[in-house]
Amino acid sequence: MKTRVRVYTDYKSPYAFVANRPLLALEQSHDVELEWFPYTLRISEYLDAVENRSAHNWRKVRYGYMDARRFANAQGLILKGPRRIYNGYYSSVGMLFAQKNNFFMPYHKTVSEMFWAQQLDIDALEEMKMVIEHLGGSATDFEAYAEGLGRAEHDQIIADAEARGVFGVPMMLLDGELFHGGDRIDMLKQRLDERNRRLPVEVTEKC
Repeated sequence: MKTRVRVYTDYKSPYAFVANRPLLALEQSHDVELEWFPYTLRISEYLDAVENRSAHNWRKVRYGYMDARRFANAQGLILKGPRRIYNGYYSSVGMLFAQKNNFFMPYHKTVSEMFWAQQLDIDALEEMKMVIEHLGGSATDFEAYAEGLGRAEHDQIIADAEARGVFGVPMMLLDGELFHGGDRIDMLKQRLDERNRRLPVEVTEKC
């Protein structure tokens, strides 16, 4: 049975975007199963609302996009600054819908790349429905899910994540230990290596 690693992400986070490839590579290098969950950031809670944003937080925002763009360039990815602040609910609930309907990876890649190329408004239900339909899903079923049961499921995932200590993205969870940011993926790899070294010993002892 493969080791499971929870990954919390948000399509509007530049750092989550540039962490996708290194995270997916873990499935090959460490034979793990990644479990993806949405954690829809509430931007105003940690960077203030735009109209009240301090000069300090504006510097953080500008640096963040510049820094993420360096990682994107190194991977040959397009990362354009967003046109405005997004909520991102429809993209997050779209992730849940895609998982339920077995097209998560095409959805994840498409939404990530289109959003950061400024080709997709993740807050526009009609645009998100077009993406779902293009990938073979039902736009009608997606709308019903997003405006119905999906919202409660989404909110419960957020509440559960925060109970586990999640506060940002990308954030990974292994055996109850949290790792925040793409720069912690190497540390996560170390934990996986340590876990794999212990496993044969634990199995032998049980036998």
